[in-house]
Formats: sequence, C-alpha cells, structure tokens
Amino acid sequence: MLDKFFNTIKSARTILIGAGAGLSTAAGFTYSGARFRKHFADFEDEFGFHDMYSGGFYPFPAPEIFWAFWSRNIYFNRYDLPPSTVHQKLLSLVDGKDYFVLTTNVDHLFQLNGFDKQRLFYTQGDYGLFQCSTPCHQKTYDNETTVREMIAQQHDMRVPTELIPHCPRCGEPMTTNLRSDDRFVEDDGWRQASYRYKKFLSRHKNEPIVLLELGVGDNTPGIIKFPFWQMTYDNPNATYIAINHGEADAPKQILDRSILINGDIKNILNGDDTK
Repeated sequence: MLDKFFNTIKSARTILIGAGAGLSTAAGFTYSGARFRKHFADFEDEFGFHDMYSGGFYPFPAPEIFWAFWSRNIYFNRYDLPPSTVHQKLLSLVDGKDYFVLTTNVDHLFQLNGFDKQRLFYTQGDYGLFQCSTPCHQKTYDNETTVREMIAQQHDMRVPTELIPHCPRCGEPMTTNLRSDDRFVEDDGWRQASYRYKKFLSRHKNEPIVLLELGVGDNTPGIIKFPFWQMTYDNPNATYIAINHGEADAPKQILDRSILINGDIKNILNGDDTK
C-alpha cells in the first residue's frame, strides 16, 4: 500500500491536500497529555479540564483568567513552535507540483514550514488573529505583540486588566479569530484565500488530480472529507487518498479510486511500515 501511495504522489501533477487536526498531532503538537500538563497544569488543577481543546470552551469567571488561558494556548500553538519534520516531509513530496492546501487547522504550521502562502486556505481561522467579539466589522488584527505581553506579565492565571484587548471601533471585547459560531470574521485575507481555492478547483475540474486527506476526523467532515469524496465521485480522473489512525475510509462508489491507509501519518510519510 505504501508503494502505491508514493507512486501515486510521485506521478501526480496536481495535488489537493486536505489537512485536519490529526496532521498536527502526528507532528507532535498535541492538545493533551504531557504537553498539556507542561503548560496548563495550574488550569487543570483549578478548573478540572484535561486538554487545551476543552479549555477553549470553559466559562472562565473573569476576562483576566480567560486571556491568561488563551494567551498561553495561542503562544504555544502558534508562536512557540519548533520546525515540523512532518510538514517539511509533506512539502518535499508536493514541491514542484501544482498543489493547494485546505485545512481546518489554525496553527499556521504549513506556512511556518515553507508552504507557499498563496496555496493555503485556513478555513477555520488563525490563532494569530484577534477580531471584534460582536463583531462590528469584518476585520482581524495581528495579536503577537499582545499575546507575548500577556505571557510575560500573567501571574496566578491572570493577565493585567490593561492588557485585555478591546475592539478599536466599538470598544467591545476582542476575541480569537476561530470559527465556533456565526460571529466568525471572514476578513479580506480569508476571502482572498477562498477565491484562490475556488480558482484552483475550477482550473483542474475533470483533470487528473490527487485528493490527499491527512488526519481528518468526524468533527467537521463537511469541510474536507465529504467534499473530497464528492469531488472524487464527480471526477473520473481523481484519486482519493486518506491517511489517518483508524478513520481512513471511503464510500463504496469511489473505493476503486481510493488509497486508504490507517496508521501514523509521520511514519507513513517517512515510508515506514504501518503494521
């Protein structure tokens, strides 16, 4: 199966990558376990949640505590990131090809590891951006300076009140630019990336293409998994590849044009035996 995977990627001229949380996990950027305890043991002890994802939905009792948690979450998953050999290996496989990346991940790991920004569409937002919580306007704001100040100045799971960000237009609290409800801001950068993605699909409609799905689970299947299945079904020249831990599957209608590999993405990209 690995030989078939690598031969298919090698011979492909056009590749659409769909990346979910499993890809970041394979790269070592986990939201639970030892990495969570290292950075959030005090929050776990105080509030009882056991991973960063759950913490993102916790109703913290004060904005100072909310931003103490979120500044750490953003910092350790967006700014304090070592190079990812998984993403770099993936780039080496598609470099020189006409590729595009559609991802629900918000950690910026693709761009940080050399992928062309013009070939990326972060559908669910970016840890590196703030937006108005209302929102009163469709614009986002770089948050690196503020986040680093929050990291440096927080104490006892609180940031100084004066560091809490507010919208420069309406004065309401700012929040993270992460899609969780209908208040998500699709700014100019998001819309431009969406346009480039649609142009990529239009340019290669009915042409030979590999749809490479990596680490996509059932949390938001309507963004990557289901559309990839449909595109494979609609295009007789398409090949669908899914790599995941126990979740690599496909409808029977496209099984003859699918390569399904259940295993660790890192090992597979490195050509290791998945058994």
